Amino acid sequence: MFVLDSRLQQDTLPMADLPLCRVLLSNDSNYPWFILVPRRADISEVFQLEVADQAQLWRETTELAQVLQQVFQADKMNVAALGNVVSQLHMHVIVRRRDDVAWPAPVWGKHPARPYSDEEVATIREQLRVAFQHDEHFVPVSV
Repeated sequence: MFVLDSRLQQDTLPMADLPLCRVLLSNDSNYPWFILVPRRADISEVFQLEVADQAQLWRETTELAQVLQQVFQADKMNVAALGNVVSQLHMHVIVRRRDDVAWPAPVWGKHPARPYSDEEVATIREQLRVAFQHDEHFVPVSV
């Protein structure tokens, strides 16, 4: 059974479900930072997924990155699966702009997280809803 790692639960806000992944928003308003977590139990590496799930993870990562690039006018999209701290497989999809506080350095540990306000979260939820309005596989998740 899929259970979200407690550190991801603590540091993120649920946004939606795609066919394979839960879409989370990192609660750090310094950057639009999203995390895709395949809803599969006991998986820490991409190669541990079934081949069809591997392909689905890349489709969902690509689709989310394309949407975020447009919605947030990204200068660069950072996509990574690291897992050194949280071993549960998860894919970071981070919008980078030349004017963000860490540019051009990596975002990890660069600046303290600034939690989103309720209004900011509502705005992002609406932006995603509109961007994915024609995708019947995008299912918003309530808080």
